[in-house]
Amino acid sequence: MLTIGYIGNGKSTNRYHLPFVMQREHIKVKTIYRRTPANDSWDKHAGVHYTSDLEELLRDEDIQLIVICTKHDSHYEYAKQVLEHNKHCLVEKPFMETSEQAKEIFALAKEKELIVQAYQNRRFDSDFLTVQKVIEEGKLGDLLEVEMHYDYYRPEVPKSADTFDPNASFLYGHGCHTLDQVISYFGKPDNIHYDVKQLLGQGRMNDYFDLDLYYGELKVSVKSSYFRLKERPSFVVHGKKGCFIKETKDRQEEHLKLFYMPDNEDFGIDTLRHYGVLTYVDEEGTVHEETMKSVDGDYGRVYDDLYEAVINGQDKTITDEQTLLQMEMLETGIQHLR
Repeated sequence: MLTIGYIGNGKSTNRYHLPFVMQREHIKVKTIYRRTPANDSWDKHAGVHYTSDLEELLRDEDIQLIVICTKHDSHYEYAKQVLEHNKHCLVEKPFMETSEQAKEIFALAKEKELIVQAYQNRRFDSDFLTVQKVIEEGKLGDLLEVEMHYDYYRPEVPKSADTFDPNASFLYGHGCHTLDQVISYFGKPDNIHYDVKQLLGQGRMNDYFDLDLYYGELKVSVKSSYFRLKERPSFVVHGKKGCFIKETKDRQEEHLKLFYMPDNEDFGIDTLRHYGVLTYVDEEGTVHEETMKSVDGDYGRVYDDLYEAVINGQDKTITDEQTLLQMEMLETGIQHLR
């Protein structure tokens, strides 16, 4: 049994963590710390102890792992405290505000022989897992281009901003999902072209980014915008023999926002209208078009991997090197914005 506690009792803990953890019999949630009990707005979970005493959580000898689900600007201090109390640590995204903070936290964990890692749950998005399956089946041939899109039409959000915060930028908030997907599957790129903008001008929020990551002849593009009235496909993949288009995103977040939770059998599951389309040319020159059943996503797989690392000594799947590379990309992408 892996016994865990949480720092933070807001949307992140209750929407993106607990619904998946509570399904896993090999994980027990013992304690949730929140600084201000009067601000509690989520229903309490039976059997879980709630406290406003951080030291109570940190000093509990039963708890092996603490999960940090607070704003990004507190991740560094909380992670440091958790490790100094000899607990393993899982940290929401963005992992830290800077790569230097991340290096310090990883060094402290190594010194204490503890595990610390980022909660990169979007590695287990259905659309991303489906793309991997299609690529590995080989019908596309050698890959030439992968486009990943995550679009909104929310012009009121950037219009309401009158300052720029690098660590709360659109690139930090969403690139931490998509860039991790690229790094986890394709590795470190040969080079990167950054196009990160404030479409409304300086002193406003970052509301657009378009990053091209090059791997030999393959280009992987990661694109997002707050000004897309019609969303682009979630994934477009081109190879020398064909293409695959997945129009719709993973549905787990859609269902979670509706409070339709993972204990429902069809939670996050694509139906026929969500499936992607593979078009390719075979060895005889015949063109085929196939509707590809989606691979099921599951954010909780982060916890399964972490359980194996903490309890059974397996290697982490979300490595320090991957997280540092992503942090350095985020820093580089926003360094020119003001």
